Amino acid sequence: MFSRSAAIVPQCSQQVRGMATLKMISIRLKSVKNIQKITQSMKMVSAAKYTKAERELKLARPYGIGSQEFYKKAEVKDEEGEKGQLIIAISSDRGLCGAVHSSIGRIVKADIAANPNTKVVIVGDKVRNILQRLHAKNIAMVVTEVGRKPAVFGDAAIVAQSIINSGIEFSKGKILFNAFRTVVSFRTTEMPLYSQTAVANASKLPVYDSLDSDVIQSYTEFSLASLLFYSMKENATSEQSSRMTAMDNASKNAGEMIDKLTMTFNRTRQAVITRELIEIISVIATLMS
Repeated sequence: MFSRSAAIVPQCSQQVRGMATLKMISIRLKSVKNIQKITQSMKMVSAAKYTKAERELKLARPYGIGSQEFYKKAEVKDEEGEKGQLIIAISSDRGLCGAVHSSIGRIVKADIAANPNTKVVIVGDKVRNILQRLHAKNIAMVVTEVGRKPAVFGDAAIVAQSIINSGIEFSKGKILFNAFRTVVSFRTTEMPLYSQTAVANASKLPVYDSLDSDVIQSYTEFSLASLLFYSMKENATSEQSSRMTAMDNASKNAGEMIDKLTMTFNRTRQAVITRELIEIISVIATLMS
């Protein structure tokens, strides 16, 4: 009897291990299914937000295009001097949208490496996280709570007024943002930004009548708000389309993982059943011998 019991113990331990493996696979399968439900829901939400953002972008584009055309027609050039460079980096506080934020951060890092006398104004918390560790001294201002709700012109005006009130001086400036192209692509773009002195010294500015210092100051402030509003709308549309694509890919990957785990679960369960049958037949054969 002692020898028979000793022969049965290893078989019982194998059965326990098989059941434990099944339980682990079942837990992981349930977890992946829950993740797939989340990603599918986020994709649907992003699709609705993308549709709205694209519609609002069409209305916002004249703000940015009009300001840029004025600078081209007046032949405004960067101000001479060593006041440094100003970069306004447009991002948001939300992630899970591919390379929308990292592409902006990468270009800002390259510009800082090329010109250490660079001041950065960050709209959105994600790019701040990218630059905080190595380039904290170059960050002049951070605007948070961006991306949770669709931006309006008033939001851009507040950001523009904050930049003006900060007294940041610069010889050369630009706005970095992601320009929307298609549902599955965007292009990281930069728009030139000029100071009030640079606008006042434009070669073809006298073509326009009745332009005193107050008018130039008012237009410069309005132009900054318009460019910020346009770039925020472009970036928001790129972000929503990129998040929709990312969540769609995540859902597909989760589906593939669910198929593999289901197959593994079925094979493991079949192996456990087969092993149990073999153990039962072995025990019966041993008792009958």
